[in-house]
Amino acid sequence: MKAYHKRWAAAMLGLAAAAAVCAVLAAMLVKPEKEMAMDDYVKRMQPGWNLGNTFDAIGDETSWGNPRTTKDLVEAVAGQGYRSLRLPVTWFHRTGPGPEYRIDPAFLDRIQEVVDWSLGADLLVMLNLHHDSGEWIKDMQSNPDEVKARYEALWRQIAERFRGYPEQLMFESVNEPRFSDDWNKDDPAYFAMLDELNVAFHEIVRGSGGGNSRRPLVLSSMTASASQARLDELLRTMRKMEDERLIATIHYYGYYPFSVNLGGATTFDERARRDLEETFDRVAATFSPAGIPVVLGEFGLLGFDKSLDTVQQGEKLKYFEHLAYYAREKGFATMLWDNGQHFNRLTRSWSDARLRETMVAGWTGRSSTTSPDTVYMQAGEPAAEAVLQLDLNGNRLQAVAAGERTLKEGADYTAEDGQLKLSAALLSSLVGGQAGDVARLTLSFSGGADWDVFVAVVSQPVAQDSTGSIEGLAIPVAFGGERLSTLEAEYEDGGVPGPGEWTPFKEYGLAFAPSYPTGDIMLKKPLLESLQEGRKVRLRLHFGSGAVLSYSIVRAGSKIEGKAG
Repeated sequence: MKAYHKRWAAAMLGLAAAAAVCAVLAAMLVKPEKEMAMDDYVKRMQPGWNLGNTFDAIGDETSWGNPRTTKDLVEAVAGQGYRSLRLPVTWFHRTGPGPEYRIDPAFLDRIQEVVDWSLGADLLVMLNLHHDSGEWIKDMQSNPDEVKARYEALWRQIAERFRGYPEQLMFESVNEPRFSDDWNKDDPAYFAMLDELNVAFHEIVRGSGGGNSRRPLVLSSMTASASQARLDELLRTMRKMEDERLIATIHYYGYYPFSVNLGGATTFDERARRDLEETFDRVAATFSPAGIPVVLGEFGLLGFDKSLDTVQQGEKLKYFEHLAYYAREKGFATMLWDNGQHFNRLTRSWSDARLRETMVAGWTGRSSTTSPDTVYMQAGEPAAEAVLQLDLNGNRLQAVAAGERTLKEGADYTAEDGQLKLSAALLSSLVGGQAGDVARLTLSFSGGADWDVFVAVVSQPVAQDSTGSIEGLAIPVAFGGERLSTLEAEYEDGGVPGPGEWTPFKEYGLAFAPSYPTGDIMLKKPLLESLQEGRKVRLRLHFGSGAVLSYSIVRAGSKIEGKAG
């Protein structure tokens, strides 16, 4: 229902209620003839998408950089093949004072409008309390009465507004619930408080009648973590509800060092793969025997919050490919966290088309990859045959192309025994030999997404001296066609500067970030302000080909001096 219609209806006696009834009736048009079992419901959710950084923003709908949500956008998301939409909503700054904690009627109307659009687009919708968890719910230990009163008041109002809606709308009790700023602490008091809130949520929604009596309800572990202790506590709460219309949810952003490019974890290696598989195995072993289906309410990489380049392209694709496969094996639905970084809400295009293709392929099958995805040739040196590991994942290599040219197997390349070999003659023909030259080969398979292999001509990067402050130091670098992978920082006389003193390999995007257009590497404040005055820090900058560049920095007051070599 359009906003101006709502304003007109509110001004007419007796018509506000009729307008609400019309909205409910519109939503009911998508109600199935038969109630879905929860296993089938979660299968129907796959794949899902988050309308992130929108109604969850601490501000208004557009304050975190996204445009106002439209019916056309919702329909475009459905048109991309998504079958469910998670609607994260932060409510605290849209409510009045206690004891009523009345939600701003215009805002609740707006949420209802987007829910209606989504149901009309045949999407299942998950509606929640989002950043309320970190804004006021986390204070429950020190302020239990007020927190519980506000929490219950919100869910009473939400439940009442949507009580006539069909089962395609589900409620999630709270996003990433926590009760302090320590995300890792397992405190029995925290588990008891989350149990208390979830029980109250369940009683309020079920007791409100209408469609809420059978509405699917989604419950999260503490912080949406998959640690065994937190899974066990969530299972205990869900079991005592004796309700077959429940769904468990966790979030997964990968093996942490890999997810943010920290500690030298630059590849989707065995550690990262094992973390993913052990996490999903643990979740399935906890909930599957109890007949409780699971949704990954959010997934992605944490490093995306700083840059899509935080994790190298091929390694990123391997992670998303394996996540989709293994989640499917376990029967989980997956909901992509998208705060505007993936699907452009203005152009309706994807920022990374190959990532999009890999995710789509993962909904039903597997994609093939190579390790690595880049062949490096040194400028001025003759080309040599390149050998890459070929992971087919059950597919067959059907063709290799360089632009419009289809390459000849046996002459340009061979593929056997898990290896892809590219001939020296082929590589020489693809690039001109100058540093910075890049060519791309496209590998097509019998199933899954295409895969890109890049051929890059590089020379040793060269840095220059520089001066800055603890606010930032830009190191001028002639990259020579290279891409920065990671950076080490150690005091010359021993020890490691922060942040993250446990490793000399600093976090990409937090401590440093390259800028290829401007030809520099920016050292950032979190690293520089941690430096002890007068102690020389040796930097080792690691690049994709394996090249290493040495540099040193020294702090004097708020000034930073950088020296090449």
